[in-house]
Amino acid sequence: MIQETISKIEAKVQETPVLDDQKKKELLNLLSTLKTEATELSKTYPEHTQSITGFAEVSIHEAIRVEKNPQLLKLSLQGLSTSVEGFESSHPKLVGIINSLCLTLSNIGI
Repeated sequence: MIQETISKIEAKVQETPVLDDQKKKELLNLLSTLKTEATELSKTYPEHTQSITGFAEVSIHEAIRVEKNPQLLKLSLQGLSTSVEGFESSHPKLVGIINSLCLTLSNIGI
């Protein structure tokens, strides 16, 4: 399920006309790392992992929309950031990836 969700997100990123090639590459690299980290997390925290990938999907959707809604992007990024709270010590790489993803998406949404 996690792999499928992230693969779906990757396809959206690849197909969007809103991003230039550099931003697409940056997001795809972050998503690739997220896929690895989320797969590992899902072994012990499947529900948390679904929340993380769900918020990632919504956040990316909001960031790459043609007609952007800054409020929806802000809310989805808050959800994404909140979804990894508590994993700082046990999964620092995952938290770092989510922080990088939030920053990148926030910059895209401006």
